[in-house]
Amino acid sequence: MESSRDLLNVGLAQIAPVWLDRQKTLDKVCVAAEEAAGLGCRLVAFGEALIPGYPFWVERTDGARFNDARQKEMYAYYMDQAVQIEAGDLDPLCAVAAKHHMTIITGIIERPPDRGGHSLYATLVYISGQGEILNTHRKLMPTYEERLTWSTGDGYGLRVHKLGPFTVGGLNCWENWMPLARAALYALGEDFHVAIWPGNLRNTEDITRFIAKESRSYVLSVSGLMRPADFPKDTPLLDEILTDCPPFLANGGSCLAAPDGTWMIEPIVEQEVVVQATIDHLRVREERQNFDPAGHYSRPDVTQLQVNRQRQSTLIFRD
Repeated sequence: MESSRDLLNVGLAQIAPVWLDRQKTLDKVCVAAEEAAGLGCRLVAFGEALIPGYPFWVERTDGARFNDARQKEMYAYYMDQAVQIEAGDLDPLCAVAAKHHMTIITGIIERPPDRGGHSLYATLVYISGQGEILNTHRKLMPTYEERLTWSTGDGYGLRVHKLGPFTVGGLNCWENWMPLARAALYALGEDFHVAIWPGNLRNTEDITRFIAKESRSYVLSVSGLMRPADFPKDTPLLDEILTDCPPFLANGGSCLAAPDGTWMIEPIVEQEVVVQATIDHLRVREERQNFDPAGHYSRPDVTQLQVNRQRQSTLIFRD
């Protein structure tokens, strides 16, 4: 029954950033993407907030202290290293995607001019095999201490994209726990879900298989790593951040589940890796036989979901 037109080679890249160094982290991402291309991947995904890194300082430096000079210094430093897509910061990664005709999904800290240019968003970026940025999904709700550095996103990025036989969608970190966000992607025909995480086994080992079973889709969870050695020596507040620091602030947990919830790649921890797997759309169609959450097992006459996909702004011109 297997047909080559049903197959797609996909990759996960579990790497650590050069923390809060946008250019060096981007260089490292490009190297990992090249490695994935060498493995024959048509898609490779990276972790949440990878470029230039997750705000680990918040929980380690009394980040909730209001109007604190140290926290202001860290936020300004973070902002300076954030990604401005309109300025071409991701052009090198887009060039790698175009060179290898390979889709790339990565997490960034975005500093968008359409919201004034001084607020930050945890954004999932979808780069096509033609090197075009097709989608930027800003995380709907930052989690817990993330709210001290990241702004809330909007529904603009709740979109899917065709890639070979699959329809690909994705969410950031704990957004994957949001039932209605998942339901929006299911209703758009998603059958390959990419969940990106800053990195920890506790985040991925249960929900990856749960989403696969709920959606009858392949689910790729991709995490980052963070070790004390990944903090550059010139990082502000470094001594305080590293005081009593564990060996891993983020230990990975990247994995891949099939549409029946079985593991294709079991969670990988405490190592930087680029791993390839081949997924088969036939397995999606088989598992949808007895459950299809947006199709024959839905009741739109009873329950429906309304989604606002307008990019939010404080300014609307009516000339």
